[in-house]
Formats: sequence, structure tokens, C-alpha cells
Amino acid sequence: MLRNTLKNAPATTAIAALCTLVFVVTAIQARSITDVIWDSPVGESTVLFGPMVFEWGYLRTLTAGFLHLDITHLALNMFMLVLIGAEVERFVGTGPYAVAYGAGVLWSSASVLAFNFTTPTAGASGALYMLMAVLIAVAYRRSTDLKAPLTLVAVNVVYSLISESVSLWGHMGGLVVGLVMAWPLTSSSMRTRWIAAWAALVLAVPVIWGLTIPSTTPVY
Repeated sequence: MLRNTLKNAPATTAIAALCTLVFVVTAIQARSITDVIWDSPVGESTVLFGPMVFEWGYLRTLTAGFLHLDITHLALNMFMLVLIGAEVERFVGTGPYAVAYGAGVLWSSASVLAFNFTTPTAGASGALYMLMAVLIAVAYRRSTDLKAPLTLVAVNVVYSLISESVSLWGHMGGLVVGLVMAWPLTSSSMRTRWIAAWAALVLAVPVIWGLTIPSTTPVY
């Protein structure tokens, strides 16, 4: 069943595999599956944490999207990625999808740096919220029922608002960029899809640069 779900979705498969591999490495280093960040050299060097962003520099804004806090966090995110990501990838195309996914991670990180700078953050959730927004556009383009994707987004937004254990700003950053990209990313023109994906990715760079310049010097 998993093979059928991931059929013609190589980018989604690769992302899920990379997230799983990173988790296995951090879990082995931390000797735990419930707390893998701070007792793992890989976890410590890749988690998004504003005050530590001078270590590994801007890479943290990308690497954090492939790092997960515990086995449950990984399992839930990979379940959502396989179900939603594969569907979006097949519609959008692997190339634009991969670039758009990177943009989702970066804008999610940018939102965290802007509004929740001192809270350590990790996980694919921000990019998943981007994909949920694009899924709405996919359903519209296909002239299918919009209730399911709209309900999915609504339920997850409410969950983000009421739960203290998730990154609200990370989720909202991904959702907003997904809403902005959704229409052009699902255009019938492949050129438009590429432009939308790359524009979102490239524009995230100066924003992150501006947000992280003050943190490039350690604070004692």
C-alpha cells in the first residue's frame, strides 16, 4: 500500500527517507527515541534556535525541517507527508514540488525567527502546512469537493492555536507561503509552476538574512 501511495512521487519518498535517516542517527547518538535533540551532536547542530543560529549559520533554517523531536513527532509528520505530499507532487511535478517544499521549510523557519526567536524548533510541520494549502488549489483545479482539504487545514490551524506543544509560528509561516504559492504552483503552465516555486524560495533568503544578522555574534 505504501508503494502505491508513493508511486510517481520520488521527491516525497526522498524527503521521508531523509527525515527518517536523520531521526535514526540522532536517536542512536542520544540513546533515546523520545528526546533526540540536545543529547545528539547532529540534533544540536541542526535544530532551529535563534540564539544558536551563528553555529552552522543559515543552514539551520533548512536542516531543522528534516529533524524531529521524538518518534511520535516523526511518525505523525511522515504519515501526513506521504498522504498529502505524494498527491501534490503528482499534480505539480517533482521539480517544482521539491523547490516549493524547500520554500515551505524556509518560510516556516523565517516566521519562527521573526516571532519566536528563542524557542528551539524542528520538524517538517511548516512545510506540511504549505502542502495543505496547495492541496486546496489542487482540489479546485480538479473540480473536486473542497470540503476535505478545507477541513484538514481548519482542524490543523485550530490544533496549532490550542496546543502548547507545537510551533504556531512555524505552522503559520508554512501555511501563508502555501496560500501565496498555491494558485500559480498548480497552474497548467509548467513554467509558471517553476517560477512560483523558485520565487518563493529565493525571496525567503534575504528575509532570513535580515532576521539572523543580529544573531551572528554570540551573546554572553
